[in-house]
Amino acid sequence: LMTTVRERSIAVRAAGAVVPSDLADPKRIAAGAGQYAEMCSGCHLAPGMKRTEISQGLYPRAPELRRGSRLTPAEEFWVVKHGVKMTGMPAWGVTHNDELLWDVVAFLRKLPELTADQYQTLVKSAPKTHDEMMQEMDEGHDGQPHQ
Repeated sequence: LMTTVRERSIAVRAAGAVVPSDLADPKRIAAGAGQYAEMCSGCHLAPGMKRTEISQGLYPRAPELRRGSRLTPAEEFWVVKHGVKMTGMPAWGVTHNDELLWDVVAFLRKLPELTADQYQTLVKSAPKTHDEMMQEMDEGHDGQPHQ
């Protein structure tokens, strides 16, 4: 029953999200791979990755996203942005802008197709490190901090 309520709640809240048309863009997927490796793989794992201490200790257990998801892109975005109460899933929207979160969603769409080697190659191809992306997010286009 709780799973049904949670899934319905996510679907209702995600209904207004406008999904970008470029989720299949290789650059967006690569950027999302870098974010996923830093922020998500410890709990949700990655191709070729063994269960971590964190993933083993979570209750309820985090879904292994390498196996795919039944969520729509809008629902995935909502979950990544807002988190899920009482599950250990953080609200990344507190610290990350929507552009970076959509990059993660773009990567999640590709993740189930990847072998361990393909995953590692994609992570290494990320255009910037997580810290560089966060720094860029905090600066304006002119390199100055947002006011």
